[in-house]
Amino acid sequence: MNASTPHALLTSRDETDIDPQETAEWHDAFAALVATQGPARARQILDELARVARAQRIGWQPELSTPYFNTIRVEQQPVFPGDLAIEERLGSLMRWNALAMVVRANEAYGELGGHIASYASAADLFEVGFNHFFNARSEQSKGDLVFFQPHSAPGVYARAFLEGRLEERDLTFYRQELSAPAQGARGLSSYPHPYLMPDFWQFPTGSMGIGPISSIYHARFMRYLSDRRLLDCAGRKVWGVFGDGEMDEPESMSALTLAAREGLDNLVWVVNCNLQRLDGPVRGNGRIIDELEKLFAGAGWNVIKLVWGSDWDGLFARDTTGALTRAFAQTVDGQMQTFAAKDGRYNREHFFGQNEELQRLAQGMTDEQIDRLKRGGHDVVKIHAAYAAAARHRGQPTVILAHTKKGYGMGAAGQGKMTTHSHKKFDETDLIAFRNRFNLPLTDEQVTSLTFYKPAEDSPEMQYLHARRQALGGYLPKRETACEVLPVPEIASYAQFALAAEGKEMSTTMAFVRLLGNLLKHAELGPRIVPIVADEARTFGMANLFKQVGIYSSVGQKYAPEDIGSVLSYREALEGQILEEGISEAGAIASWTAAATSYSVHGLAMLPFYIYYSMFGFQRVGDAIWAAADQRARGFLLGATSGRTTLGGEGLQHQDGSSHLVAATIPNCKAYDPAFAGEMAVIIDRGMREMVVEQQDVFYYVTLMNENYAQPSLPDGVAEDVIRGCYKFGSYSRRKDERQSHEKLEKVTLLGSGAILTEVIQAAELLVDEGVEVDVFSVTSWSELARDGQRVALGEVGALLPGEPSFVARQLAESAGPIIAATDYVRAVPESIRAYLPRGRDYLTLGTDGFGRSDTRAALRSFFGVDAASIVQAVRHALR
Repeated sequence: MNASTPHALLTSRDETDIDPQETAEWHDAFAALVATQGPARARQILDELARVARAQRIGWQPELSTPYFNTIRVEQQPVFPGDLAIEERLGSLMRWNALAMVVRANEAYGELGGHIASYASAADLFEVGFNHFFNARSEQSKGDLVFFQPHSAPGVYARAFLEGRLEERDLTFYRQELSAPAQGARGLSSYPHPYLMPDFWQFPTGSMGIGPISSIYHARFMRYLSDRRLLDCAGRKVWGVFGDGEMDEPESMSALTLAAREGLDNLVWVVNCNLQRLDGPVRGNGRIIDELEKLFAGAGWNVIKLVWGSDWDGLFARDTTGALTRAFAQTVDGQMQTFAAKDGRYNREHFFGQNEELQRLAQGMTDEQIDRLKRGGHDVVKIHAAYAAAARHRGQPTVILAHTKKGYGMGAAGQGKMTTHSHKKFDETDLIAFRNRFNLPLTDEQVTSLTFYKPAEDSPEMQYLHARRQALGGYLPKRETACEVLPVPEIASYAQFALAAEGKEMSTTMAFVRLLGNLLKHAELGPRIVPIVADEARTFGMANLFKQVGIYSSVGQKYAPEDIGSVLSYREALEGQILEEGISEAGAIASWTAAATSYSVHGLAMLPFYIYYSMFGFQRVGDAIWAAADQRARGFLLGATSGRTTLGGEGLQHQDGSSHLVAATIPNCKAYDPAFAGEMAVIIDRGMREMVVEQQDVFYYVTLMNENYAQPSLPDGVAEDVIRGCYKFGSYSRRKDERQSHEKLEKVTLLGSGAILTEVIQAAELLVDEGVEVDVFSVTSWSELARDGQRVALGEVGALLPGEPSFVARQLAESAGPIIAATDYVRAVPESIRAYLPRGRDYLTLGTDGFGRSDTRAALRSFFGVDAASIVQAVRHALR
C-alpha cells in the first residue's frame, strides 16, 4: 500500500458485530504483534489460526483480494536509480512520435487503422522496463524475453526511431509494408510480426491470448534447457506486458497453474489494467484488478498491485478514518472509467464530494492537481519499485496489476472514453493540448503538421537513452538467427527398417515412434530432439521412450509409479527429455513453439516433434500454429490417427477430414500425408536437413495412421519425388499369359494418399480383372503439388518461368485415361491440384466430406465412398 496501514482499517465497522470491544482488543493485539515482532511472526500466527479454523471446520478461509492499495508500501520503495526528469521527457517524446505516426498514416490513408490509446496507457510501463530491466542478448548473456502488448507497437517503433534503429521515413510507412520498399523505406507491421520484420520482432502477440500462454511455456522451456544442461538460463527473465481485457481469453488463463507449479520465478507478467476493452469497460460493474488478484493468487502467483501513484501518498497518510478505502471499495470500474474521462472539477464533486471525510482530504488541492493525480501505472517511481520487487521474488511467477488510464494524456480527445481504442484522428486543438500536457518542445506549426521529433545526438536525453540500453546489453526488440548447424545422420542408420520394410505389417505411427527412438540415440542430434505429447503417449506406442529418455519434471520423480515393475513404466526425471503436457493441446503447441524457435530465441537449435490426434491440431489450436509460423518455427507436427475413417469407433469429434486443407494455407508449413513407412522416413529426413542443416524457416506437418497393414519397401530413386508430392507406385494390367493379351485395354489413373492408398491399390487389383489397365500414384503431399503448380502458372502468366508443365503434370504424362483421386480428407484437398493436371484428362475426386461417424473402418469408408468398391464404381462411371 502507499502508506502505513490507516488505523481505520484495524477497526471494524461491521454493524453485525456482537462484541465490538472484544473485536477491538483482537485488533490491538495483532497490531502490537506486528509492531513488536514483525511481519514474519504475524504471518506465522495467521497461518496457525487458519490451521485451527480448518481443523474446527468453521467454514472460513481468507479473502484472496486485498484493499485497493499498492502492494509495495512507501517505506519499502527502493531509491529510484535513474534520472526521473530525463526519463519523463523521453517518455513524452515517444508518446508524441507514436501518436504522430498513427495520425499521419490515417490522414493519408483513412483505411490503415492503428492504435494510440493502448500505448498511451502502457508507455511508462514499457519505458521503465527499457531503461532498467529488459536485458538484451550480449556476449555476457542470452538476454531476457519480452512479449509486447500488440496494440502498443507504435510506441516500440517510436523508441526504435530515437535509438537510431528506424529512420524517419520508416515511421511514415506505418502499416504500409508493400509501398515502403519502392520509397527506400521499410514498412512497419501493424503488430509484432517476426515473419514480416525478422530482425526486429521476436514474438508475435497480435492474436489475443497467444502471447500470455506462449510466455509461460517459453519460461518453462528455459528451465528445461537448464535442467538438461543444454544451456544455462539462470538470471534470465521472461517479461510480458498484456492487457486486462486480454485476460478473458482462455489461452491467457489456461496455464497459470503450470507456471506456479513449476515455480517459474523467471516469469513476470505486467497486466495493463486500463479498465477498457475495445468497446467499453472490462468489468463495468465490478473491478478487474480485484478479480485478477483473486485469480492469480488462487493459482499460486505472487501478486503485486500497482494501483496509485506517488501523488496519492499524502492523501493516504492523512486518511486516518479509512475514507479512501471505503470509497474505492464502492467504486466499480465503469465509474472509474468516467472519472478518467472527466476533469479535476468533476472528480472533486463526484469522488471527493461523496462525504465530509473525502472533502477534507481534498482541501487545499486545485482542480488541476486533482486532475493530475496519477494512477500507479503512470508513475515511473512506483513502476520501478514494482518491477524491482518482481525481479527479486523467488519461488513463484509474479504478476503486476498496473492501474492505468486508456488514452492517458489524450485529454478530451480520447482519455478514458468508450471510443478511445479506435481513436486515431486529432484536430489542431487536441494536438496542441497534447503538446502542452507533456511539455513537448514543439512549435504550433510542428504540432499541426505532425512533425516527428528527435533530439540532437549529443543532447542529455539521447546520451541517457543509449547509455541505459548499453548497460542492459543493447537494444530491444531484436531478433537474431545465428546458431550452430546440427548434424543429421544418414537415413539408413535410423530408418532402414522403413525403407526396406519388405511387407512387414505396422502402422505409420508405429514406424515413426521406432524412427524417433533411433534418432534419440544419436550422440549429437539426439539430445537436441524434444519429443512432445499432450496426453496420448501410450496411445501412440511411445511408452518405450519413458525408460529410454524419461519425461521431464522440474522436481524429478517423488513417487514409485504403479507400474514400476513394467518394462514400459512411467518415469519422470529432472533430465527427462519428453515434454508430456497433460490434456492441453494449447499448452503442448506453446511448448512446441518454444522449442521450435529456440534457434532464434536462445541461439541453440532444438528439434521438436509434437505428436497428437490430428483432429486436435489445426482445427483446435490453429491460431497458435499460425503464430508459430509467424515466429518462423522449425520443427515437426505429427497428426496421428489422421483421416476421417482411420480412427473408426471414436466418432465425429475425433475424426479429422480437414487438417491438410488448413495446413495448406500456411506458407511456411509443408504438409505430407504418407501412406507408407518408407515415405514417412524420407519426409522426416528431408525436413530435418532443411531445418537444422540448411536452417530454413519451415516446419513440417506429417499425418500418421494407427492402421496396421503391409508396408512395402520404398522403390529406388523415388525419394525426391516423395518430397515433391507424388511418385508412381505401380502399374496394374493383365499378365501376358492371360487370354486376349493383345486386345486394347481401357486405361485409368488412380491417385491416393495416406490411409486410402491401400484402398486405391485394392481397387486397381479389382479393375484389372475387369480389363482395365491402371497406373497408381502415391500422393504424399497435395499441398506441395498445388504450390508447385501455382508457381508454374504464375511463371506462365508473369513470364517469370518458361512455360513448363507442373510437376504433377509431368509425373502423370505417361499415364492415360481419366484420373480419379481418393483421400481420407474432404474433397477440397485433392481438388487443389485440378488446375495443374495434364490437359484434356477428366478428373474425379473422392473424399470424406461431412461429419464423421462411429463404426468400423470398412463401414466408414463405404459410407464416405472412399473404399475400394467405391473407387471401382467411380472408375466405371468415368470410363462410361
